[in-house]
Amino acid sequence: MEIELRETRDDDLAVFWEQLTDRRLQRMAAVTREYHYDRGHFDAHWAKVRNDPAVTLRTVLADGVVVGHAAVFGPPEEREVTYVIGPEHWGRGIATRALAELIRLEGTRPLHAGAAADNAGSVRVLEKCGFSVTGRTREFARARGEEVEIVLLTLS
Repeated sequence: MEIELRETRDDDLAVFWEQLTDRRLQRMAAVTREYHYDRGHFDAHWAKVRNDPAVTLRTVLADGVVVGHAAVFGPPEEREVTYVIGPEHWGRGIATRALAELIRLEGTRPLHAGAAADNAGSVRVLEKCGFSVTGRTREFARARGEEVEIVLLTLS
């Protein structure tokens, strides 16, 4: 399978909306934002993200099909990675390969990440890409209606 990262296009947003509103993805991610539930907030969020020169945003393609997105954001000393792969593509190594490529493109260190402690797949993706667990915290998970443990990771 060929994995590619490319600049995000307007027509990618329909796929991102479908993914971010998927209940399985929301539950797995745990910590969600208003743009996961409301199309107006979604559109405003993506307009802001796409126009922010400090954000490195890429659409993830697998064999030419849009399967998700990956990004790095935040000030230089606090850069954070995020990625979303649609549930129908989980378990195929796409996230690991996409994140590895994003990290190569970004170059900034350190990079930070967080994942729900019970999201073993995401924690494993980050570890495969060189991130190490540096702490734990708790945060309210809107998608679950409760506070969850978050694993904090850093790539030095």
